[in-house]
Amino acid sequence: MLGLKNKLKLYGFNNLTKSLSFNIYDVCYAKSEREQRDYIAYIDEQYNSERLTDILCSVTKMIGAQVLNISRQDYDPQGASVDILIAEQAFPHERIDASCNLGDIAALKSRGGEILGHLDKSHVTVHTYPEYHPDNAIATFRVDIDISTCGEITPLDTLNYLIGSFDSDIIVMDYRVRGFTRDINGKKLFIDHDITSIQDYIDSKTLKKYDAVDINVYQANMFHTKMLIKEIDLQNYLFNTDVYELPPKRRLAIGESLRREMIEIFSGENVYDSGGDKD
Repeated sequence: MLGLKNKLKLYGFNNLTKSLSFNIYDVCYAKSEREQRDYIAYIDEQYNSERLTDILCSVTKMIGAQVLNISRQDYDPQGASVDILIAEQAFPHERIDASCNLGDIAALKSRGGEILGHLDKSHVTVHTYPEYHPDNAIATFRVDIDISTCGEITPLDTLNYLIGSFDSDIIVMDYRVRGFTRDINGKKLFIDHDITSIQDYIDSKTLKKYDAVDINVYQANMFHTKMLIKEIDLQNYLFNTDVYELPPKRRLAIGESLRREMIEIFSGENVYDSGGDKD
C-alpha cells in the first residue's frame, strides 16, 4: 500500500483537492418480473440510507476526518442518497461526532439543529440506482460514491473497505488531484503523494479476483481503473432459486447471460444484439 510517507513541509494550508469517484455494479438473475421487483425491494432495504450513512461514516473515520453535517434520503419507489460534510479537524461549533451515532443525530434534531450536507470543504456522497427491465431476466444495482478531500487526508485508503462493503461485480474508479499548494520556499506542488495507478491502493488478494484495466493521464494527475470479476459462483447470482434446481444446460445459459451483462457494463457499450436471458 502506498501513501504520504514523508510529510511535506508546506507554506500554509495544503490546498490540493483529491477526488475519488467509486462506482460498483451488482448483477443478479431474477427470472420473472415479480422476482425482479422483489430483488429490487430486497437490495433497496439492504442498502437504505441508514446503512449507507454507517458506511460513509466509517469511510470518514478511516481517512482521519471529522463529520460536520449529514443529509440522507430514501426515495420512492427505490434508491437512496447520503451526503456528509467533513473536515480534517473538529470544529468548535455543535456538530455530529465522527462516530455518526444516529441517536446523536436525533438529539441534534430535537434541539433544533439542522442536518445539512453542503459542499463547503470536503465531502462524501453516495447514491444508489436499482434497475431492471421486464424483458430481461437480469437486474442490476449500482452504487456511486464520491469522496472529495483537501489537505493531507486522501480517499484512496478507503478503497478496500468500499469494495468489501458491497457485492462488487464491476468496479469503476476515477481519482484526480486538482489545484496546487506551496512548499515553504514557495515552489508549487501539484501532487503530494506517489501514485502510478489506483491499483496501488487495492489489496493484492482483492486484485486477484478481478480483471483490471487502467487509463491514466499522468500529466493531469488523472487516474482511471475498471475491474471485472473473474469467477462467477452461480448460486450467488440467483434470487430465490437454488442452483441445483436447474438442469445443467439452464445453468450454463444463465451463466452466459450474467457474463454478457457484466461485459456490456464493463465495456460501456451494447456488445450483443439482444437483451439478457429471459424465460
